[in-house]
Amino acid sequence: MTITTTSSRGRAFLRDHEGNPLTCYLDPVGVPTIGQGFTMLSDAVRAALAKRGITKLVPGKTKITAVQSDEILLEVLAAEFEPAVVEGSPSSRKQHQMDASVSAVYNLGTGAMGWRWAKLWRDGLVKEAAAYLGSHYNTASGKQLPGLARRRKEEANLFLNGNYAGVTSSKPEGVPREATVEPTKPDPVVKEAQEILTSKGFNPGSIDGWMGEKTKAAIIAYQKAHPHLVADGILGPATLSQLRRDAGTVREAVTKGVSSAAGSGVLAFAAGLPWGWIAAGVAILVVGYVAYRKRDVLERWWNTVTGKTVDV
Repeated sequence: MTITTTSSRGRAFLRDHEGNPLTCYLDPVGVPTIGQGFTMLSDAVRAALAKRGITKLVPGKTKITAVQSDEILLEVLAAEFEPAVVEGSPSSRKQHQMDASVSAVYNLGTGAMGWRWAKLWRDGLVKEAAAYLGSHYNTASGKQLPGLARRRKEEANLFLNGNYAGVTSSKPEGVPREATVEPTKPDPVVKEAQEILTSKGFNPGSIDGWMGEKTKAAIIAYQKAHPHLVADGILGPATLSQLRRDAGTVREAVTKGVSSAAGSGVLAFAAGLPWGWIAAGVAILVVGYVAYRKRDVLERWWNTVTGKTVDV
């Protein structure tokens, strides 16, 4: 029988990597996201949400249920991602290869079935395809992200060996991997979170990649200061996205402000104008623009400073 759909274990594997926040949040680049990575950027997601009366995702306000999230995932996979994998892979595909590939294209986009790893698969070079998938497609803006690197490796292992990385037949749908599997080595994503927490004044203890009680307490304190986060101590997609947004805000403001001020200063000098005042004004405007665009980050910072607790 030709495999054309994702198995329940495959969906659980995908959910482990995507998470399943049932309240809308902003991803690291500011895109409203809900459930298992659902955004309005996808036609299939827009259609599935519209069927449930949702036409706009509002961070901290739009909510769905766990049942709705699973229903939407099934609809989105069937409409967009499973057909892409079927069309771009050998008809002899195995179930674990289908599941791994759906997870990959769900994260990378359906165009990923035209990339080198998939071509190797179509050419019958399964081991080479797995190796290439596991060592590539793990960067954003030229920087390797620990979470993406881990995901690609686990997808490659699933693709080649059928290892579902913590998903078992007895594991309930939607339960995070962290709740059932004890880690055997430091987690680079936890370490990344510890570094950001430390820089923001929340003390997670040693920056070692282990989710200890002190790190969990720091995450809860961070979540309590942030309006769109649930204070559960879980380092899920919403919390990790907000940490990354917080980490990038000051750097973006400084970088854009300095570069814009320098450029404006040169132009003003060439025109014989008081370049110092103009450059300063441009810098203020740029920083103000960044502050407005990431006003949710500043709101969370103010909550932290004032000790305000916000519940969703």
